[in-house]
Amino acid sequence: MTEYGRGPGSEPWHPNDPLYGDQGWEGHQAADGQGPYGGQPQHYPQQSPQPQYDQQAGYPQHDFNGGWDTGRQTGYDPYADPYADPYGSQQAAYGAERPDPYDSPEAYPPPQPPGRRHEPVQETPDWDPGPNDREHAFFAGGDDDDDGHEEEHPRSSRRGGRKERRGRGGKKRRSGCACLVVTLVFASGIGGVGYFGYQFYQDRFGAAEDYTGSGISEKVTVEIPKGAGGYVIGNKLEQAGVIKSADAFVSAQSENPKGLTIQAGVYTLNKEMSAESAVKAMLDPKSRSNLIIAEGRRNAWVYEQIDKRLELDKGTTEKYAKKNWKKLGLPSWAAANITSEVKDPLEGFLFPSSYPVAKGQKPGDVLKKMVATAGNEYEKYNIEGKAEELKLENPLQLVTVASLTQAEGKTHADFRRMAEVVYNRLDPSNTETYQLLQFDSTFNYLKGQSEINIGEGEIQSNKDPYNTYTRKGLPPGPIGNPGQEALGAALKPSGDGWLYFVATDGMSKTEFAKTHNEFLKLKEKFNANSRG
Repeated sequence: MTEYGRGPGSEPWHPNDPLYGDQGWEGHQAADGQGPYGGQPQHYPQQSPQPQYDQQAGYPQHDFNGGWDTGRQTGYDPYADPYADPYGSQQAAYGAERPDPYDSPEAYPPPQPPGRRHEPVQETPDWDPGPNDREHAFFAGGDDDDDGHEEEHPRSSRRGGRKERRGRGGKKRRSGCACLVVTLVFASGIGGVGYFGYQFYQDRFGAAEDYTGSGISEKVTVEIPKGAGGYVIGNKLEQAGVIKSADAFVSAQSENPKGLTIQAGVYTLNKEMSAESAVKAMLDPKSRSNLIIAEGRRNAWVYEQIDKRLELDKGTTEKYAKKNWKKLGLPSWAAANITSEVKDPLEGFLFPSSYPVAKGQKPGDVLKKMVATAGNEYEKYNIEGKAEELKLENPLQLVTVASLTQAEGKTHADFRRMAEVVYNRLDPSNTETYQLLQFDSTFNYLKGQSEINIGEGEIQSNKDPYNTYTRKGLPPGPIGNPGQEALGAALKPSGDGWLYFVATDGMSKTEFAKTHNEFLKLKEKFNANSRG
């Protein structure tokens, strides 16, 4: 193939050569106007100085044994694009490099001036396609057919000297080792699919693992939190050894019509029970070790119940509470107003609710839950802000009013009127009782009793701060644990002007009066019912 392009010749560059001057590919014009070699002809021993001439194209042709004709070419345009190809559409010989005007080894082919058509260079693939429509090199072995010949890629110098090994005729025989590897991969894949398929079937369609019967004699206690669903309950039972799997429990719970009514609490159950037996046991109130604090219960009763359920000596919990009350989480506004006259700092803060209490727990942990519940409930009602609106000295007094309302009210309908009686008697302008509450409930609290018929002499002789017959205003602290309704009534009492009340039947019927004369009539009614 004939190569067209600039090469060494016997003659210097002509000044009218379109590639001569500053835009030349390999040199610059000398300052004196001479060619790049000072006007002297450059000879190479192996080359002939006589050029070939292409009759059809009309320009000198380079020959491997000669140089260039230095004559002018007919039709030369001095204003032509200096980057244009002076040799027309002729292509360079195979293997020849086109000079790069940007001197970058990666710029191949070089950027072309506008208007010049560039023929794309065919890229040699990085892997040898086989006879079966591009066979990948992994499946081609060259150990037997490869003759060891290495052919350098024509552009390897531009790709970091990368070389490829090629087999004869482009064909490569599959390696036995590669086939063995593929076989092993497929075999292990089939085994893995089979294993995971079996596990998937077991998880989706197989029966869940389960024990049989009602379990062994060994018992454990399990605490179920409030709002727990089937899987939470099942996981706790499984961890405690009660059932074998949470899935079995969820299945048994869904099959039992009352299964979704399982409540929060502490349950005493046998180990290794069937899921069905566990569900039935948890629906039985006898298995639940919950302590339910009713509205109005005093702390003394709560302490006794905790001792019984934790199987502790009587008085253990009460002693712990009075000694460690500052560590049990009372709201700051409550702790700040506890005085030495308060009989029990935790009174009013063991909020009425259901609590899990069972053997193995500690008194402090049980009390903390109760106090935390009270704190959360009081925060909902904005105790601190409401106390000021109701002209009370502090939020603790508001809890005290709620405890009085709870203790004296016989029905829920009484609570708002009972709360009004308290506030009206505390009013400094009260000329009926002169800020004396005169509640039997406060005297009963200090005495640790619940009596209705209290002698006048006994009451008047006792000067304890909790005796509201002899001490004006509220007692030093709450006298029980009020529930939500009593608390709501203390926050929003009625406004009818009630100052007196009497349980006329001595039990549950409470009647109210606004004046002292009305009160005397109610008292006569009470006495009549008592004699009858």
